Amino acid sequence: MMWYDGWGWGNWFAMALFMVLFWVLVIAGVVVLVRYLTGSRHGHQGGAFSSSGEPGWGNRRAEDLLAERFARGEIEEDEYKRRLALLREHR
Repeated sequence: MMWYDGWGWGNWFAMALFMVLFWVLVIAGVVVLVRYLTGSRHGHQGGAFSSSGEPGWGNRRAEDLLAERFARGEIEEDEYKRRLALLREHR
């Protein structure tokens, strides 16, 4: 019994390429499915309203970022208080 059926190197190369492409698509599909099912929405903040429609969500996020910068020592206490007051004025 002969296993060689006349396939050339080009056909073997194409088959290997399609196998790699197949697995890349399968893995990408699994990643997309997991992100969809876990609700991961990085980069989609939604503007100044929360998902429940509450106004001021953007201000709370800004206050959190300001507090983080203050905690890391990037800004001084006076600047932190001034910016926090400015954010709270515009609620």
